Amino acid sequence: MFPQTPFQEVADLINENGGESLRLCYQCGICSASCPWRDYTSFLPRRMFKEAQHGLINFESDAIWRCVTCNKCVERCPRGVSIIDIMRALRRAIIGMGIAEPPSALASALRNLTATGNPMGEAPENRNSWAEGLDIKPFDAATEYLFFPCCVTAYDPAIRNSIVATAKVLTASDLNFGIINGSVCCGESVRKAGDEDLFKQLAGTNTTLFTGAKVKKIIVTSPHCYHTFINEYPETGGCFEVIHISQLLAELTANGQLKLKGDGTNRKITYHDPCYLGRHNGIYEEPRKVIKAIPGVELLEMQPAKADSLCCGGGGGRIWMETKRTERFSDKRLQQAVDTGADTLVTSCPYCLSNLRDSSNNQAVPVGLSIIDISECIAQAL
Repeated sequence: MFPQTPFQEVADLINENGGESLRLCYQCGICSASCPWRDYTSFLPRRMFKEAQHGLINFESDAIWRCVTCNKCVERCPRGVSIIDIMRALRRAIIGMGIAEPPSALASALRNLTATGNPMGEAPENRNSWAEGLDIKPFDAATEYLFFPCCVTAYDPAIRNSIVATAKVLTASDLNFGIINGSVCCGESVRKAGDEDLFKQLAGTNTTLFTGAKVKKIIVTSPHCYHTFINEYPETGGCFEVIHISQLLAELTANGQLKLKGDGTNRKITYHDPCYLGRHNGIYEEPRKVIKAIPGVELLEMQPAKADSLCCGGGGGRIWMETKRTERFSDKRLQQAVDTGADTLVTSCPYCLSNLRDSSNNQAVPVGLSIIDISECIAQAL
């Protein structure tokens, strides 16, 4: 027997944010069968939904925090249940009402975001320190594009080279772009982790800043930034034209504005589809077109791919949580990349890049392949 929901307010919150979907769920179990956790541990979304329908929630269970919001179950649900919204509602009950404790690493990231505007707790004024020496102009009203780096690439030295490569590629294409001071995290993972108030605070800060600076077009490298700017910022009054770097690179290579020479070798590349670029927003072909535009490259598809791609494990705020070594999706995904015979694994998401490199560095599988961002791949071909 699971403990009864301790407050009526909690049941009301869950009903308000996922109630209609809860009523639609008829316990077919496709969500559980589709979930990547099925290969690692017992995680039954439909069981949680039945508990929620009856007001019986075990808020102490770590199952509430397992969902990586990869969207595979949502795409396959025959009833159109907004499963991610339900999971977010359960987490909101914990974060907003304090009826249980979130994972310690996540709680630390949320405190950092509240205090400094980034999950690492780094000084806000250092957000653009990666751009030192690159001669990137500050954004002004005459600038066409605002270049908005993800927190991970802006602050994590392990993958900062990917954002530097992006800037160099944009410069080589003669694009009119600039960066801005005072921006904060987009808040995507914050919202999926259940902290709605903090999301609105971060989104409000960015929206006010961008609107005041007359920003109309934004270039992002993170699918998570892309998703939240496109789909969630309009709720807070932030309406901008947003393009992911893979989409932009596809345009620039197709129209000849970005000319690629290759590095003189016959490279074999495999591509990992990020969930928030692919399943959430339907961007599958653009990254592949970019890779195929490089002279001397053979693209080898790993399996599964595109809509069936395996999540790296970083979505839903889990990028800020601890995951047992035996439960890391990125280990399995790395093995799938190795199985293609490729010498290079390319992705287009900072979370995926970080997790896949972590799996490689910890020698989860014997690898001899380079793991790089799509911008790094293009920068090498200039």
